[in-house]
Amino acid sequence: MLKKNLIFIALTLLLAAVPVIVLKNAEFSGADGMAEEAVMAIDPEYVPWFEPLIELPSGEVESLVFSLQAAIGAGALGFILGRMTAGKKEVDSRAQQG
Repeated sequence: MLKKNLIFIALTLLLAAVPVIVLKNAEFSGADGMAEEAVMAIDPEYVPWFEPLIELPSGEVESLVFSLQAAIGAGALGFILGRMTAGKKEVDSRAQQG
């Protein structure tokens, strides 16, 4: 089991590192920025419906906040799925005993 997990971790690190190494001068930007550029190219006079509530100081902080949101969401989803799975096992074991 440990060997399998180490292989998966190595593959994950490789998957993240290869684009950074191969594409040294590439700009890794998010889809939001690309969408904004596309909209402005189509309609330069477009006015957004609303402004952000908080203006973050840098792209790194924005990435950190996004990562935290993803981690919290993944944790909540994992917790809920774990509880559902454990509840199902408990019901199955009660059915077998009864």
